[in-house]
Parts: sequence; structure tokens; C-alpha cells
Amino acid sequence: MAGIIMLVPMILIFYFFLIRPQKKKEKAEKLMRENLQVGDEILTIGGIYGRVISLKEDSMVIESKSDHSKLTVARWAMQQNLTVHDDTPSK
Repeated sequence: MAGIIMLVPMILIFYFFLIRPQKKKEKAEKLMRENLQVGDEILTIGGIYGRVISLKEDSMVIESKSDHSKLTVARWAMQQNLTVHDDTPSK
């Protein structure tokens, strides 16, 4: 019985300090990727800065800043949207 009493608070601690913040972060990243627009400046997880040329359901074409080459990357590979939109709430 004492083991169960100690197990319940441990599960709650893991939920509030590990699982819940990770879910909130994933939800914010998904929302950022869904609100992506053509012309936005982005940073990929590979460290490539570029501008979105076209969007598809699971991929996008970006133009790199350095030599203006076009790259096709997966949407999940986008790390950060550097363009500030007026309709997005700020933190």
C-alpha cells in the first residue's frame, strides 16, 4: 500500500514537469508550421536561412539567402519562422 501511495505523486510530478510542457511545445510548433505563408523568412533545423517560395501539404520549397538556390525541405524540418505577422499573438 505504501508503494502505491508513493507511486501516484511520482506519476503526477512526471506529468506536470515532463509530459505537459512537451505537449505544449509540440502544439505550438504544429501551429507555427500550419500558419506558414509564402514569402516568410525561416530557419531550418539544419541551420539554413531562407524564404518560402511554395508550400505543399508536407513539404515546401525555400530559396536560400546566400546563393538564391532553391531547396525542397519537409515542413517538419522548419525550426523557426523569422517573419513577424500582425495577426499572430506575441508571447
